[in-house]
Amino acid sequence: MRQPLPWPLLALVLTACNTSPKSQPPAAASATEPEPGWTRYGGSFGSSERVPLQQLLATPDSYSGKTVTVEGEVRRACSRKGCWMELAESADAKTAACRVTFKDYGFFVPLDSAGSRARLEAVVQVEKVKPAHVEHLEEEGASFAKKNADGTADEVRLVASVVELKR
Repeated sequence: MRQPLPWPLLALVLTACNTSPKSQPPAAASATEPEPGWTRYGGSFGSSERVPLQQLLATPDSYSGKTVTVEGEVRRACSRKGCWMELAESADAKTAACRVTFKDYGFFVPLDSAGSRARLEAVVQVEKVKPAHVEHLEEEGASFAKKNADGTADEVRLVASVVELKR
């Protein structure tokens, strides 16, 4: 037969079980939560290599297929659903940029994301975009730095699993 708990221990157990979370001291911010001022879309960050966006765009083939963490300015975003955004080092149209899409079409960013600071974790893809898709994306506000005579475009694309935005 189990012995009853001694009164001091029973009181401690009952107090702990009946304490609301509001009366507990605040916990330290979790590494999976965004820093104050940032809004997260998608999953959470892993332990991928941090790569300067300028370096990635200068040598994209060396990162193709790899998961990286990058940061930059959102120069444009899809004007219909927020299903892509253009990431650049600055808002200046002359700086190199790449298109960011979202893993498995699983989340979108706000339509007014342009002008935000972004950091994201993504797989790097270097691909040729078909003419019909180039036209579709241009209708949504995209532009391509390397558009070919046949209507295709060479593109560095980041497929993000998580994006954080800050205004």
